[in-house]
Amino acid sequence: MKSRFTGRLSVALVALALVAAAAAGCKKKEGDAGKGAENTAPVAGKTLKVGAAVVPHADILKFVVPKLKEQGVNLEVVTFDDEVQLNPALSEKQIDANYFQHVPYLEAVVKEKNYQFNVAGSIHVEPIGLYSKKIKSVAELKNGAQIAVPNNPSNEYRALALLEKQGLIKLKPGISNFQATPQDIVENPKKIKFVEVEAAQLTRTLPDVDGAVINTNFILDAKIDPQSAIAREDAKSHYANIVVVRKGEENRDDIKKLLAALQSPELKQFLKEKYGAAIIPAF
Repeated sequence: MKSRFTGRLSVALVALALVAAAAAGCKKKEGDAGKGAENTAPVAGKTLKVGAAVVPHADILKFVVPKLKEQGVNLEVVTFDDEVQLNPALSEKQIDANYFQHVPYLEAVVKEKNYQFNVAGSIHVEPIGLYSKKIKSVAELKNGAQIAVPNNPSNEYRALALLEKQGLIKLKPGISNFQATPQDIVENPKKIKFVEVEAAQLTRTLPDVDGAVINTNFILDAKIDPQSAIAREDAKSHYANIVVVRKGEENRDDIKKLLAALQSPELKQFLKEKYGAAIIPAF
């Protein structure tokens, strides 16, 4: 004959077994649900860091951020106070690409620093121009006038080539490396005095000289109307601004997506509407 205690114990054990079975079933369902969520959850997009000049390069990159996000690429635009640091940052892998320079400038720094870089693609041309607060035309330049030019070899050649096209000077023949200084001038009928200035400081120099040859990005940054140039490059300029990457990385999927977005009809229309003649598509 079973005791009352034994009967109660059996009932309790059965109840515990039922509770355990129910708990196991719930755990299995939770596990199955978690497994399904892992399979269907969106994969986080890759972050692509691109170093850029503040104007217009950063603005241009920001325009394509939504399009790249749709393709799983999170574009992070990185700007530096000193654009000269953009190539070292790329070399040191602080960024994945940069967008601020043209080929002659790139070739000059690669020769000096031995960077292992490649051009991923050309995006736009910023026509360099001669600006002045004192005269309205090239014909008004007097003998002995002072003209400020960028002090880096590639942009200095570009400035001197613009002045040569205006008939103000003549450079020695045979220059093929896109580098020149005032020492390469063989004819200077107006005896123009050249003031070599860091490119980023040229807009501040304008009040102190008769004219200055300045890159468009610095003109835009200083809120100066690009249309006020008294002389400017045309669309045939060799100085297209480029996206640069480390050698061997130009075929990365995210880099290809970046180039496709930057060379799209939508970006071409954006440049036309926002910058007019100040920025010319190079694709």
